[in-house]
Amino acid sequence: MEGDCLSCMKYLMFVFNFFIFLGGACLLAIGIWVMVDPTGFREIVAANPLLLTGAYILLAMGGLLFLLGFLGCCGAVRENKCLLLFFFLFILIIFLAELSAAILAFIFRENLTREFFTKELTKHYQGNNDTDVFSATWNSVMITFGCCGVNGPEDFKFASVFRLLTLDSEEVPEACCRREPQSRDGVLLSWEECLLGRSLFLNKQGCYTVILNTFETYVYLAGALAIGVLAIELFAMIFAMCLFRGIQ
Repeated sequence: MEGDCLSCMKYLMFVFNFFIFLGGACLLAIGIWVMVDPTGFREIVAANPLLLTGAYILLAMGGLLFLLGFLGCCGAVRENKCLLLFFFLFILIIFLAELSAAILAFIFRENLTREFFTKELTKHYQGNNDTDVFSATWNSVMITFGCCGVNGPEDFKFASVFRLLTLDSEEVPEACCRREPQSRDGVLLSWEECLLGRSLFLNKQGCYTVILNTFETYVYLAGALAIGVLAIELFAMIFAMCLFRGIQ
């Protein structure tokens, strides 16, 4: 009976580790896609040190989970106590780190409101100054998603630094102008008409709504995936410890 229980535990351990292995492979794939994607994400990530760090963390976490899933599968099949203990300790560390990140994300979620982004944009945006990380990131976002400001072109009426630098000669920055195609390499429909605020030649929709609509489904999917990963890691730790104690 004890042998059957141990055998069942071993196979369950293998299954859970296989899912961790697949999860790590998915994170690696997403991290690589973000870094090399030619449609604009690469520019946004490269322009923002925080996003660039996040992309590298995603790659590192994916690689670590990929490796640990593989080690866990090997430890379960071979019934190797050393591999199982190594797996348990690292999964525990990752589990605690992910749990801490989730708690911090929940605590600081108010920093992702429309009002927060509007305040930051009107306070810090400097137009076409690509040496400024904040402005370069916003320019990449507006060009990539075909949007203008947080709420719309009217945001730039209150952008004090932008208005000072342009001497009130431009209603909107060049990044708000419509292009054909809508990409950084696209040709402006009319640069002069756009900077004067003519509605036919600029993107009128705010970036907050565009990005929210684009990523809403993926945010819920990512949240569900994160909960699933945490549950899998928790069960994997339990199975690893039970199997470790059952091996003679």
